[in-house]
Amino acid sequence: MLEQLSPLPADPILGLLKAYSQDNNVNKIDLGVGVFKDDAGHTPILACVKTAEQTRTDNELSKIYIGPAGEPEFNTAITQLVFGQHQVILDNRTRTISTPGGTGALRVAGEFIKKCKSNATIWLSNPTWANHNGLFSAAGLTIKEYPYYDYQNKSLDFDGMLATLATVPAGDVVLLHACCHNPSGMDLTKEQWQQVTALAKKNGFIPLIDMAYQGFGLGLDEDAYGPRLMAQELDEVLLCTSCSKNFGLYRERIGGFTLIAKDSATADIANSVLLAVVRSIYSMPPAHGAALVSTILTSDELTAQWHQELAGMRERIATNRQLLVDALKDAGVTRDFSFITRQSGMFSFLGIDKEQVETLAKEYSIYMVGSSRISIAGISKTNVQYLAQSIAAVIK
Repeated sequence: MLEQLSPLPADPILGLLKAYSQDNNVNKIDLGVGVFKDDAGHTPILACVKTAEQTRTDNELSKIYIGPAGEPEFNTAITQLVFGQHQVILDNRTRTISTPGGTGALRVAGEFIKKCKSNATIWLSNPTWANHNGLFSAAGLTIKEYPYYDYQNKSLDFDGMLATLATVPAGDVVLLHACCHNPSGMDLTKEQWQQVTALAKKNGFIPLIDMAYQGFGLGLDEDAYGPRLMAQELDEVLLCTSCSKNFGLYRERIGGFTLIAKDSATADIANSVLLAVVRSIYSMPPAHGAALVSTILTSDELTAQWHQELAGMRERIATNRQLLVDALKDAGVTRDFSFITRQSGMFSFLGIDKEQVETLAKEYSIYMVGSSRISIAGISKTNVQYLAQSIAAVIK
């Protein structure tokens, strides 16, 4: 059996990590991997997480399974984090489960959609997170695209997006990024969210919202505007959340999947199907990450500490955007890179070509994916001048 296999190309991000680790240049910069880093280039454990871990160690009494839905306290806390005191919660229209990371939530979403509609089609933004295609293809969904990023003007192609979404038939699923769009950094405004929501209500397509970065954009409540609006206006919404970035729990693999139905009875039926899907994929989710998040969110003191630490991460990313734009000007670059400061979250496209990306890696030890997408968190006060001067050299 195995001798019939052909090797598949390596994941580009993993390839960059390997090349970066083997590079001996003391000035090397990793702008590929999408993890938060402090100014020293480290991805620290949050202080509130450290405290929650000690609480977990002191109070955990068993390693028994926690059931396909995961930890109830986490499910409640993460739903409230997204929706606040929303009517959708008061009406008991939500059902949330714990998942193995945001990626696990997306795969569960794909399988759940397939179970609901065997010939389901999902529409993804162009561009989108690279793994979206693989996850939904593996679930057996048909994939189509809608325009999103205008590469030439370095802006959101909202007119193209809306025109295509107007053609999406009732019952199809449209994946939307709640905030901090990966990979473009371009987000919908409140007015644009309203237009997309009105279109979904009129035409009957189902939103699947990927919320991997709540709190990394404008703030916890601000970043939840789209999901809250859609939950208010639509009968059915699907939502995937991740705690990897905003809690720094990358390796703990904790996320959530939430379904919103038109009423409580429908939600119960849908939830029974959802739990059967989970049982057939991984049976039970891991417990540790969920326990840490629920410990933090059910403690006023730890929640306040988390808000402070999250704000620090958000502000560092925003500062790095301006830092890079200013450094490029100082390096004599006349091309307008100000679009970088109008974006949100971890990522941005530099807008340079693949050959220039390769030159930055080979001659300057600066690593980013071929599309010129960079991880803003990889920039620091100590490397930004070298980064800007290197970019200036390759685009002159």
